[in-house]
Amino acid sequence: MKKIFKITILAALVAGFSSCDDWLNLTPTDTLTSKVVWEDEASADLYVNGFYTYLSKYSQFGSLQFQGSLTESLTDAFKYGSYALGHKAGHPNNYVFNPTTVTSAGCFYDCWSDAYDEIRRMNQFLNSMKKFSKFDEAQNIKLEAQTRFFRAFVYFQLAKRHGGVILHTDLAEMKKDVACSTAEETWNLIESDLDYAIANLPEAWPSSADKGRLTKYAALAFKSRAMLYAERWQKAYDAADEVIKSGKFALVSDYAQACAGNNSEAILEFDYNKIGPYHLFDRDYCPLSDGYEFGGLGTPTQEMVECYEKADGTKMDWTPYHKADASRPPYESLEPRFKASIIYPGCTWKGHVMQNSVNGTYGMFMAYRAQPYTYGYTTTGYYLRKLMDESHTDLKGVNSTQPWIEIRYAEVLLNKAEAAYRLNKIGEAQSAMNQVRARVNLPEKNSTGDQWFKDYRNERKVELAYEGQLFWDMRRWKLAHIEYNNYRCHGFKITGDKYEYIDVDYQDRKFLQKTYILPIPDSELQNNSLIVQYPDWL
Repeated sequence: MKKIFKITILAALVAGFSSCDDWLNLTPTDTLTSKVVWEDEASADLYVNGFYTYLSKYSQFGSLQFQGSLTESLTDAFKYGSYALGHKAGHPNNYVFNPTTVTSAGCFYDCWSDAYDEIRRMNQFLNSMKKFSKFDEAQNIKLEAQTRFFRAFVYFQLAKRHGGVILHTDLAEMKKDVACSTAEETWNLIESDLDYAIANLPEAWPSSADKGRLTKYAALAFKSRAMLYAERWQKAYDAADEVIKSGKFALVSDYAQACAGNNSEAILEFDYNKIGPYHLFDRDYCPLSDGYEFGGLGTPTQEMVECYEKADGTKMDWTPYHKADASRPPYESLEPRFKASIIYPGCTWKGHVMQNSVNGTYGMFMAYRAQPYTYGYTTTGYYLRKLMDESHTDLKGVNSTQPWIEIRYAEVLLNKAEAAYRLNKIGEAQSAMNQVRARVNLPEKNSTGDQWFKDYRNERKVELAYEGQLFWDMRRWKLAHIEYNNYRCHGFKITGDKYEYIDVDYQDRKFLQKTYILPIPDSELQNNSLIVQYPDWL
């Protein structure tokens, strides 16, 4: 589903600049880049606010990561239950079963055209600022710092898909014929824009009207992520370390609240409201028993469930349950993040004990391919809990408004841990990861070498589950072609007290190594005489 934002004339937007809830007014106004924007500071601020909507568009609640589908469905962690083609339906399954679907003619998890449209708008804004702004230097710098952060954010979306891309640095115009830059040059621009934002954004904004605006620490936190992708370990380490040492952020005590927003863990957040912008995440992934008949589009897999440790830090032996006639697994023995992320048989959701079974009243099972669409059923025996709003009961009548947390403090700790490991600072790597584990009372992991990285990968997968990181992590680690090839996902078919371990795919999932670098789209090749397709796609 494409998220549609209402675009109105500039005067109306300026009139509504002071939000009733004292949160940054994020109604976009990026259709005007002429002199009128610079007639007063409120107009320019409101124009920049339109760039903040990119956080939503590339989020799990938006459309630009994978046309609305969760990229976890391209891993072993998530299964869309529909075989009929469609976004959040059969398309994700088609991509994992038939990876040759990715071509230069189109790829649903590419964002080339949208990204360059956004970059054009930001460059136009920066160019018009240099031509028309009469504001004082400090105000211009704040506007430029925010814009350059978002330019880096969008170029990051391109870089993690393509490596080296076209860099449009001429603010006056985006030329039609421009050659591709190298991956190194692309990451240089991203780093340069982030460094400008870090140097010029405030640590905090003084006015309540600016609540939600970018800060120095949001830019540092994002840099810690981007530099891991660039394999600039020291830069990632330094950025994460500065956020940590600031003392401005902390893990919330209850993991279930980690993605709730407006707390000590949220570093970069996008807030919604009922009249817009809003999203429909609850409607998409709710069980049928929630009162909406077209939910349950995708559900967690047994492979994901088995990544969770027991509450004492040991691994559960799932072998006794990998058969046709098993008893109910002891889910209650698993650590808190499992219970906060997955609706499992026997848990309580919206006041009801979930069954997730054949003919279940609360959570109903259907076999994959039993019908074209899921209609609120589960094909794995589980439903998604994380990111869902359990207090949202009128799914047909009320839109979803829980915030999207683009970066939270737990990720920064994990980013530092990974960078420290790459820099042979194993003690610091262990310490940073163990802080994340301590929040859920898990014992420390003090392994070293390859075993530590294996432990770290699982920790990151569990801590950041369903936050849109796993697929891209496996790509940047160059492990997807190894672990996501010739495998199937599983779940449980529950009938009464009987648990049957089942294949929920019926065919092997695959990953093509050449898709680590997505192809340049045909539309760009046809209209740009200087562009050359990446070698693996010639």
